[in-house]
Amino acid sequence: MEILSSFDLIIAAAVIVILSFWFNGISKKTNIPSVLMLIVLGVILQYILKYFIPTLPDFSGSLEILGTVGLIMIVLEAALELELKREKLVPILKSMAIALIGLVASAWVAALIIYQFIPEMTMQSAWLYATPLSILSSAIIIPSVGGLSEDKKEFHIYESTFSDIMGIMMFYFLAGGLDPAQDGGVAGFAGNIVLTIVVAIAASYALILIFQRIKSQAKQFLLIAVLLLLYAVGKKMHLSSLIIILIFGLVIKNIKLFFPGKMEVFLEHEKIHQIYHELHIITLETAFVVRTFFFVIFGLTIVLTSLFSLNVALISILIIASIYAIRWVLLRVFIGKDILPQLFIAPRGLITVLLFYAIPAQAQIESFPTGVLLFVIIATSLIMTWAMIKDKKKMGTLLDEIDEELLARNEAEDALREHNHGLEGNQEVSQPETSHKDSFTENASEIKKDIPKE
Repeated sequence: MEILSSFDLIIAAAVIVILSFWFNGISKKTNIPSVLMLIVLGVILQYILKYFIPTLPDFSGSLEILGTVGLIMIVLEAALELELKREKLVPILKSMAIALIGLVASAWVAALIIYQFIPEMTMQSAWLYATPLSILSSAIIIPSVGGLSEDKKEFHIYESTFSDIMGIMMFYFLAGGLDPAQDGGVAGFAGNIVLTIVVAIAASYALILIFQRIKSQAKQFLLIAVLLLLYAVGKKMHLSSLIIILIFGLVIKNIKLFFPGKMEVFLEHEKIHQIYHELHIITLETAFVVRTFFFVIFGLTIVLTSLFSLNVALISILIIASIYAIRWVLLRVFIGKDILPQLFIAPRGLITVLLFYAIPAQAQIESFPTGVLLFVIIATSLIMTWAMIKDKKKMGTLLDEIDEELLARNEAEDALREHNHGLEGNQEVSQPETSHKDSFTENASEIKKDIPKE
């Protein structure tokens, strides 16, 4: 008798997707990241499965595939929502600067901490272990910041997407240094980026011109398959493949910018709009499903006992403290005083796990405690959860204060008007207070517009 039949697996997969959808609803109401709930679900499933299966299978291969596809879908999903306008150039450059400086500075400090606390660690390996721990998780951030104001939401989308792309480029640049045959130095790295951008722009134009002429209705997964193929071939050629995905998303979202003037004659606007709309929906749905199974399977692989170590806690706390200290400095320099809750929205997640499993064999150190990875991921997610909940309560309190003050003002005005009517009879009462009330009402409405809806 089979312990888990094919029908059992189908039931389990369906239940996990349903629970993930439910977790999304809870996340919107409480600001607890759904990803955190998925990891907890995976841990619970791990102990349930151990009751039936003493030795669980190795999920590292599944994690790598799901993580790669999920990363592509998440970056594409983010790119399809980003408008390139002249007034957004400064916010984009600020986000890029914060992501790049934060990535390098966090990796440098984390590498020093790892190098000091793990005797067998070399500095080169320390950098490879530190880089995944220094990359923001767009898989956690993008679904979690919907309730923030538009400018803060866009900042986090830009920052986390740039952090993902630049973090992966930095990781493979460091990994390439282990193999002299592939190490092209800084010049080779810069040439790689330029070549990737050229390939990405050419591929984006070609895909748009070709796919607008395909008459079949079922062509969106064909387009996704082509993008996956471009990503995989790009990786084989040692290109920064995520740039291809990012640029394609930006081109199709900002089609008028990339097809200006007379170039517009090559477009069939109705079909382009249809492709964009359908691709956006499919990307959103696919990213949701892939992200769901990635984090549940990650929860299945977690060894909770690895957290109960003084060395793990000490290394992790030092790394986490350095992350937020560096982030505080950068946000104060580039943004100013309004840095909440942005300061605490710096979770680690999908990319951290994905790159951790991609560390080359010659750089792996057996004594490195994997509990550090889990500790940093869970702690940064919990800190983000606390900050988002606190920010949501603050917004709710502000709205309540506006409503209460407006109600009190209205009641006072009504009482004054009745009193004046009683004293003067039919004498017309001047209305300076009423206009003041109207002014207050308008101001309250304006304040409410600036506060994100739950």
